[in-house]
Amino acid sequence: MEQKEKLHNLRHSLAHLLAAGVLELYPDTKNTIGPSIEDGFYYDFEFTSPISDKDLPKIEKKMREILKSWRAFESIEKTAKEAKEHFDKNEYKKELIDEIVGKGEKITFYTCGKFTDLCRGGHLENPKEEIADGSFKLDRVAGAYWRGDEKNKMLTRIYGLAFETKEELEKYIAQKEEAKKRDHKKLGKDLDLFTFSELVGSGLPLWTPKGTLVRNLLDDYVWELRKKFGYEKVEIPHITKKDLYLTSGHWDKFKDDLFRINTREGHEFAMKPMNCPHHTQIYARRAWSYKELPQRYANTTMVYRDEQSGELSGLSRVRSITQDDAHVFCRMGQAKEEFLKIWDIVHSFYEVFGFSLQVRFSTHDPAHMEKYLGEEARWQQVESILKEILDEKKVKAIDGLGEAAFYGPKLDFMAVDSLGREWQVATIQLDMNMPESFDLSCTNEKGVKERIVMLHAAIMGSIERFLSILIEHTAGNFPTWLSPTQVAIIPVRENHEDEAKKLFETFKQSSIRAEIFSADDSLGKRIHNAKDMKTPYVIVLGDKEVTSGNLTIENRDGTKTENISAEEFLEKLKKEIEEKK
Repeated sequence: MEQKEKLHNLRHSLAHLLAAGVLELYPDTKNTIGPSIEDGFYYDFEFTSPISDKDLPKIEKKMREILKSWRAFESIEKTAKEAKEHFDKNEYKKELIDEIVGKGEKITFYTCGKFTDLCRGGHLENPKEEIADGSFKLDRVAGAYWRGDEKNKMLTRIYGLAFETKEELEKYIAQKEEAKKRDHKKLGKDLDLFTFSELVGSGLPLWTPKGTLVRNLLDDYVWELRKKFGYEKVEIPHITKKDLYLTSGHWDKFKDDLFRINTREGHEFAMKPMNCPHHTQIYARRAWSYKELPQRYANTTMVYRDEQSGELSGLSRVRSITQDDAHVFCRMGQAKEEFLKIWDIVHSFYEVFGFSLQVRFSTHDPAHMEKYLGEEARWQQVESILKEILDEKKVKAIDGLGEAAFYGPKLDFMAVDSLGREWQVATIQLDMNMPESFDLSCTNEKGVKERIVMLHAAIMGSIERFLSILIEHTAGNFPTWLSPTQVAIIPVRENHEDEAKKLFETFKQSSIRAEIFSADDSLGKRIHNAKDMKTPYVIVLGDKEVTSGNLTIENRDGTKTENISAEEFLEKLKKEIEEKK
């Protein structure tokens, strides 16, 4: 925690330094806010004339000059009047000052060198000595609405990268360059998996035949894992009356994220932003005996959220989200066992793709019970169950104080990809509040109604987001079982095409996805195209192969298997697909 705080303070100090440099170079600029972020810092400005990435070296040079005189941050408290006088021509700072006053908080200014800013604190004690040479770099210029609201003025945001050492920064930059090559937005287009249309709208991906195949294969695999534990498929509509979300508590919590529909008769409906309230109504259709529990419902379906345009990003952040959702309705005493079953599903799924997983234990914050449904004693009870699971699995979880859903605690699974980046993927939630809101129960051994609990479990979470992670994790080199085309057959000349078609039919009969790259283009170009599509296996058919009946298989990793019969290769391929290697 101490190391994390030091890095935060370093990055926040650099945000101040950035503002100081900008105001020296561009005195008429209005500075607004500048926080630390995951890989560095940023600061938002209103410039009198536009700047671009080309101006960053000049600003960075000025920052390094100023840093030589930055020895300590000094804090002073101000009245609202004094603060506004200091920022007389800066309406953004005045708005922040009014907000601080409205919350009843102190107004503090921090000065380092000649630069003074409105700030809550969190800086290095001696920036000149503590900021290592070469440990920060200005990264890019972007647009950003003031306070993230597209109704407000567009400002200029300058991003910077910052780490404790030059070596860490260089390592991160190298990783970032590799990530650019793996960008799912680029590879998704190159591999013909998905597209976007201005006529359809931002954040609403359209899936090609190949992309749809990959989605379905992933979903089928999750279902295969769930089916072993007794899950049953259900289906629900994409809209609902407002009343459902008022009862569940989602309306007040997410009303600004909802797509709303008004009917001709004056009823208000919403596009569903989540599935759990619908599933409660499937459970609520009749009375249940304790002997019939758990009831396990699985449902892969789209939900819709009105994300701001500026926050949309490829498949990572969309407005139509496909959730591989499931809900278990059970007694409190069954919750642990059901939780452990889902735990096994999560680990089986992610192991196939080579992800290492960490767990975050997301709990309620006792100091802010207003954020959650239900009584604190009940929260402590269900959180103790999750703690037992972590102890049983001998897992040291990341502390997620305050990260619980508003209706219950959860275990969030964090996947580390091949570039060392961490992503939140699957989540399992234990909900004792929604069954209360919808009066869900079973009849127990004594013939008395007993309140049940509800488990929420999404394995991929969002298929769109998971695919964005998977594409970049694998650089588009999907495992063979998931590849849209598993084998490329390339006849050298037209007189080899009949043999290529026979081979294609052999693969097709064994449910192998093969594709013939016919002789319309040069041989070199066809081989190149097959490899560009990240095809796991390429077979070039020429005179030698047709005569001998044996094949030369070029693997995606550059290795070759020579003089192998089609039957032998087919058996190896089927085994690889079945075992999901």
